[in-house]
Amino acid sequence: MKRLVCTLLTLGCAAWSYAQPWKPARGPLATRWTAAVSPTNALPEYPRPQMVRLEWLNLNGLWELGFAAANDPVPVGRRLPQWVLVPYPVESALSGVMKHAERLWYRRTVEIPRAWKGRRVLLHFGAVDWEATVYVNGKELGTHRGGYDAFAFDITEALRTEGPQEIILRVFDPTDRGEQPRGKQVLKPGGIWYTSTTGIWQTVWLEPVPATRIDRLVLIPDVDASVLRLTVEGVKAEGHTVQATALAEGREVARTKGPLGTPLALTIPRPALKLWSPASPFLYDLVVTLHDGTGRKVDEVASYFGMRKIDLARDPQGHMRMRLNNEFVFQIGPLDQGFWPDGLYTAPTDEALRFDVEVTRRLGFNATRKHVKVEPERWYYWCDRLGLLVWQDMPSANNRTPEGRLQFERELVRLIEGRRNHPAIVMWIPFNEGWGQHDTARYVALIKKLDPTRLVNNASGWTDAGVGDVHDIHAYPGPAAPKPEPNRAAVLGEVGGLGLGLEGHTWAAKHWGYRGTAGRDDLTRRYRSLLRGVHALRESQGLCGAIYTQITDVETECNGLLTYDRAVIKPDIDQVAAANQGRVPKLRVVLPASQDQGHPWRYTFQRPPGDWFRPDFDDSQWKEGPAGFGTQGTPGAVVRTEWKTPEIWLRRTVELPPIQGDPALWIHHDEDAEVYINGVLAGKAEGFTTAYEELLLGAEGRKALRPGKNVLAVHCKQTQGGQYIDLGLVELVGEGKQP
Repeated sequence: MKRLVCTLLTLGCAAWSYAQPWKPARGPLATRWTAAVSPTNALPEYPRPQMVRLEWLNLNGLWELGFAAANDPVPVGRRLPQWVLVPYPVESALSGVMKHAERLWYRRTVEIPRAWKGRRVLLHFGAVDWEATVYVNGKELGTHRGGYDAFAFDITEALRTEGPQEIILRVFDPTDRGEQPRGKQVLKPGGIWYTSTTGIWQTVWLEPVPATRIDRLVLIPDVDASVLRLTVEGVKAEGHTVQATALAEGREVARTKGPLGTPLALTIPRPALKLWSPASPFLYDLVVTLHDGTGRKVDEVASYFGMRKIDLARDPQGHMRMRLNNEFVFQIGPLDQGFWPDGLYTAPTDEALRFDVEVTRRLGFNATRKHVKVEPERWYYWCDRLGLLVWQDMPSANNRTPEGRLQFERELVRLIEGRRNHPAIVMWIPFNEGWGQHDTARYVALIKKLDPTRLVNNASGWTDAGVGDVHDIHAYPGPAAPKPEPNRAAVLGEVGGLGLGLEGHTWAAKHWGYRGTAGRDDLTRRYRSLLRGVHALRESQGLCGAIYTQITDVETECNGLLTYDRAVIKPDIDQVAAANQGRVPKLRVVLPASQDQGHPWRYTFQRPPGDWFRPDFDDSQWKEGPAGFGTQGTPGAVVRTEWKTPEIWLRRTVELPPIQGDPALWIHHDEDAEVYINGVLAGKAEGFTTAYEELLLGAEGRKALRPGKNVLAVHCKQTQGGQYIDLGLVELVGEGKQP
């Protein structure tokens, strides 16, 4: 197969004969894979891994490109003014264009291999954003509307008997001026909205097929019955039969046959049954053949499947749990938006696509949320192969008009029909944070009818409609959990957003994050603290899963665990992996903060003498009041003493027991705070928090602590917005203590 594919690729390249001056545009940021991309190797991998035929011709590479107007005539036989490297969107650096246009023409010629004579020829597009009209040799074959789903035309009748065949594609994409699903694409990027993708952005290819052929597979694993339920759909195949063979590591384990279009049961003997999970992502190979009335084989495709089950059940504590293969598995993953600095919607190489999945697993995640984007089939293939559960969003749309809502529904149905065979996908999410949300209950019912085997999350974020299988909230930085319900599981669909931009690895000089961090060590510490809270909610509130924002930076949004160019993993990978898997130290309270009960401190709003933090300083003239100190309405604050001046100084004498673990401050600050213990600067905290967090003491601060009498002194200042200060002491004990 590999030899044949390579031969056909060479034929395709040879057909494109005249000079091809091309180089990638100079974008704001590249990846390690950028330089490996060329017109001869643009995504050469077979694009449809779950329905493979041996013969195909890849049309990725250089195409002619022209910017168009609405009423332009079709440029049949006419050279277009510039080159574009397909399948990279025209706005991307890898396209060589890096410009946006609402309307485009694509053109190229290709010669059909002689060995294909007598068969039908299909022209496939993995995805074109958004409206695509196809012409072959001047004949219009049809129009497809939808930016995320594959489509194909039978071009046989339009082909000449020999010589070059001309393919022209007309594209229209209104981006955020239109009503079509578009995810986070906008014409004016900024904040959480990113550069648009227009035109071809997935592989284009030709495929020779018999007139009577297999057209689609529907694969439904039934773990409890040890059966794959299989339906084979065909073209011009009435009265034909199909045969399906399942193989495990090359050895046949099951076989069935029956009429085309009829659900078949491929029963796997119990001793041979291997379940698919992140811990063991076992995939069976599948060979499906089509036979005519005489028993002659007329078509064959190769596929694969995984035997896995996702459902809900109540645990012994009464919490509704998401189960994988009849066992509760806490699903922890990042938000994955699928953007690349060099290719935008299109990964530069298949190796890069695989890298994102691999690094997600290396970070200790077992899941990911594909956020308002649908990926090429090969991304899901790598999730299937490497064992990564997928929560799949529907790309969002404005949905303000009846026509827009109808198109949204069409593309939602295509998403489910086009990706449903991938065992990695365990959840469908039609809406995010209310963007274009409408008729929620009807959509949930529609999805359940189309695919009753997966969970449906009716709306990720703050617009739950009380339907579906899960209740999903967002909390920044969090964590938090929905109130437990009797019939739905609780998930945290977005949490975290800890920001850190690294010089030399950012899209722009100005960047942002939901919560800034001081550096890579601080990011690691805050991440561990966040995940400690997540796992605590798993036990106390029945939380079933959490999605951290996010796996990589995207354009100016620097909330990623990786930089946008994928060059740097920002936090300590081993500590993040341990935290994701629940291996985080426990917090034991040494000195309570004032969350539940106010504790007295001496305080002043007037700048004190320079030795105010020393143990022997006389603070008898200062006021006394219960913590916390601040203004009402400050997020997460429990205000018992009002503080509304720019600065405050605090002192408190306490008795402490011996400390066995790693000591840390348990602090809620808004904004900058300095903490002294027995006259020694023990910790500094910059910025603000919206909840109590641990702040590990430095070496000098740990030395300053002693059993018995200790003097704490605190200085906090604020510049704008709310203000608050309160703290206690904790110790970290158990696995994953301070490195």
